[in-house]
Amino acid sequence: MDSARAPRRRTAAILVALAVAAAGLAVPSTATAAHEPNGAAQGQGKQEVRFATYNASLNRSAEGELVEDLSTGHDEQARRIAEVIQINNPDVVLLNEFDYDADHAAAELFRTNYLEVSQNGEPPVSYPYVYTATSNTGVPSGMDLNNDGTVGGPDDAFGFGQFEGQYGMVLYSRYPIDTRNVRTFQNFLWADMPGALLPDDPATAGAADWFTEEELAALRLSSKSHWDVPVTIGDSTVHVLASHPTPPVFDSEEDRNGRRNSDEIRFWVDYIRGGGNARYIYDDDGERGGLDRRDDFVVLGDLNSDPADGDSRPGSISSLLELKELQDPEPAAEGAAEASVLQGRVNTGHRGNPALDTADFEDAEAGNLRVDYVLPSKTLKVRGSGIFWPRAGAPGAELTGVFPFPTSDHRLVYVDVDVKKR
Repeated sequence: MDSARAPRRRTAAILVALAVAAAGLAVPSTATAAHEPNGAAQGQGKQEVRFATYNASLNRSAEGELVEDLSTGHDEQARRIAEVIQINNPDVVLLNEFDYDADHAAAELFRTNYLEVSQNGEPPVSYPYVYTATSNTGVPSGMDLNNDGTVGGPDDAFGFGQFEGQYGMVLYSRYPIDTRNVRTFQNFLWADMPGALLPDDPATAGAADWFTEEELAALRLSSKSHWDVPVTIGDSTVHVLASHPTPPVFDSEEDRNGRRNSDEIRFWVDYIRGGGNARYIYDDDGERGGLDRRDDFVVLGDLNSDPADGDSRPGSISSLLELKELQDPEPAAEGAAEASVLQGRVNTGHRGNPALDTADFEDAEAGNLRVDYVLPSKTLKVRGSGIFWPRAGAPGAELTGVFPFPTSDHRLVYVDVDVKKR
């Protein structure tokens, strides 16, 4: 993407920018790497910035429930999620599974009623800049996408959801968001990706025939959305590449979700490589192309794919992790390694390093997996990284817990990087 392109007006998104002071916050007091609020200078011309991703499971079963829950300031799950964020004190954090509403009330209520209020003695955190946008989840397609003979319901939506916006996303930032240059890819069609892994119907002899031509002409690639959100840090811009691909399960032999998950991840591979690799990509304003090779970026999100274990298609996340343009700091946690041993069962057969796991799934079939990622470009120097998964009995362990989880079955993941002050 040409970083010098003219600014554009976005109609499907919102930036909430409020003059909220962020001064006076203390260094986190529990087990996480020390991090100064608003980014501590790391030598002349550099700013240390903590980027984080967290599937917070702040989704509800009906439209409007999340707004109702967050309106009081007393929702126990939301308070604990906010406490986790306060302990880790990220400068920029993406929350997955945060229900979207057209008035953006939930995003604002969580900010003011929970993040900006001390939870269990932790220093409040202030995010003057909030970005959220529409999601494909729950948007009716009007077609029988799961081929069960009926039309309607969450499995026939463009992205699985009981209502529009369920399982959405929201980005909180201490730094300004260049909202006029945000790019969203909610409407990009799956069939428009060259070599797309479109599913075959196992009951027929045809190739890529699970979906009809009519369905392929409407079916979107992103199960939620893909966002390129430019964050302004001093005179520099870091592109936050945010998404939440579909879980590669809840389907059958056709593997439509596994294939879609793989292509949702591949979208970022092509977008980051840019040039001719991204020529096919178009955003919701019709602009084509991907990143400029000079751009700083960080990939954030629950990508629902483990490089060694689980049910995603082989090579799906590895195609991203092995890109020469980015680096994988491999955030780790002692609590993750401990949980794998204590929970056992399918975890005992996993090939991946359990210290890198970011999600505590059921142990009969899935086990604990690495699915949440913070992946900075190689243009950014990594200073530290981690996963908030304390060992049993350690401070903060009560915030992760075991099923039924007090917060989420996912863990907050962070990476600290130096951003150059140009």
